[in-house]
Amino acid sequence: MYKHLFKAALNWIATDKPKKSNEKVYAKSHTIKIEGKDILAISAAKAFKGDPTLLNPEDLLLSALTSCHMMSYLYVCQQHNIEVLAYEDNSEATLILNADGSGRITKVVLNPIVHIRDKSQKALALQLHLQANKLCFIANSCNFEIEHHAQCFNKE
Repeated sequence: MYKHLFKAALNWIATDKPKKSNEKVYAKSHTIKIEGKDILAISAAKAFKGDPTLLNPEDLLLSALTSCHMMSYLYVCQQHNIEVLAYEDNSEATLILNADGSGRITKVVLNPIVHIRDKSQKALALQLHLQANKLCFIANSCNFEIEHHAQCFNKE
C-alpha cells in the first residue's frame, strides 16, 4: 500500500457588506492555493449567495469525479490495448437540500462519449467503464450513486 498526501491552503478575508437588519452576511469568495499550481478562486454556488462567475465546491467535486473516471478509463483501455482517440463527458450532480440547511450530493451521472480506433473493440470499451469506476480514487471516496451512460464510436 502506498500513501500520498495532498495539501491545499485556503485563504478567506471578511469584506464589508451592508447588513440586512442585524444579520451578518459573510462573503463566500475565497482562494485555494496548491503548491506549484495556479490559485483557484472559489465561491459558493449562485443558489447559496456566491459569486456565479467563480468555481464552487460542487463544481470541483463533480469535475474531480469526471476527470478521475476518464483517467482510470484510459488506464484500463491501455491495459486492454484499446486505442482511445477522443473522450468527452457532460456529467451532472444532483444536490438535495434539507430543511435544516444541510444537504448532500445524492447522485452523479457520467455521460462519457469515447471514440476508439478499432470498432471490433466497442463492446469491451463500453464494459471497461465499470472497471474504471472500481479503480477511480474519487469514486471510491464518494458515498453517493454514480451512474455511467457511456457511448462508444469508432473514428475511421
